[in-house]
Amino acid sequence: MKNQKSKKTMVTIIFSVIAIMTFVLPEISSAQPGGTSAGGVLNPAAFGETFYIKENARNRNAVPYAPEREADMMWSKRVWRTLDLREKFNLPLYYPEMPLNDRMSLFDVIKKGLLDGTIHAYDNPAMDDEFKVRMTKSQVEGTFVQWDSTTTCEDPNNPGTFIPCPTRTDLNSYNVKAYWMKEDWYYDKQRSVMDVRIIGICPMKEKTDPSTGDVLGFTPLFWLYFPECRPLFAKTEVYNTKNDANRMTLDDLFMKRMFSSSIRKESNVYDRPIVAYAEGIDVMLESDRVKDDIFKMEHDMWHL
Repeated sequence: MKNQKSKKTMVTIIFSVIAIMTFVLPEISSAQPGGTSAGGVLNPAAFGETFYIKENARNRNAVPYAPEREADMMWSKRVWRTLDLREKFNLPLYYPEMPLNDRMSLFDVIKKGLLDGTIHAYDNPAMDDEFKVRMTKSQVEGTFVQWDSTTTCEDPNNPGTFIPCPTRTDLNSYNVKAYWMKEDWYYDKQRSVMDVRIIGICPMKEKTDPSTGDVLGFTPLFWLYFPECRPLFAKTEVYNTKNDANRMTLDDLFMKRMFSSSIRKESNVYDRPIVAYAEGIDVMLESDRVKDDIFKMEHDMWHL
């Protein structure tokens, strides 16, 4: 009798478990964020147009810098670089021109961070890159707006007469095609490595001729203190041409030096850029010379 009762009890438990799995679990899964509805339709707001929730980049933090002491600095040199986003290797920093659900261009990330107050901009980029004058929020917002005073329109009170009508144009990602970068190269004798720290980054907008539309060069907008930007960059994905499921972040891209650039200035007694004493092909050759000097310095540290 006891065995029959125990068998009946086991059968009852099994049927109860089956009932729970059949009727209760689907309701739980549909109630979870990003779950399916009763009709099996995905919620695009929760998934971001994917069938799974991407959490790696969203929950990632910037990898801390290695601790450094002045006593460990055997040698250092400060250089300034130019990143041209028109180069093929730098296209992940330029595209997409308009923000998408899963990624944004570098300038759109910076713009969003400045407007949200996550990061801060510093003024007078053409003359001062030492982060002395912090821009106010109104100044930052004014930087993202351009006014064209060359346009005219007909005066509604005086037909046939045209008056100036300034038009507003928002500064977008496709207007920024280059960046300045300030960084320090140094040899750490404690770790026996040549390392680099990015100090600041400066977006450059295109400067065009209003009459012809020809590009005349680039104009610096503001400087950003790079260590302050790292937490924001660490949560922003960058396009991976090989695998959409394994994308790196903006912080990974800069820390792994996965960009193309040219040196525009090195620390010198005159505090002048390369274009101040070289022109034409000599500018490129001088840039390569500075880069080669840094390489030779690292090599010579191991020379017996």
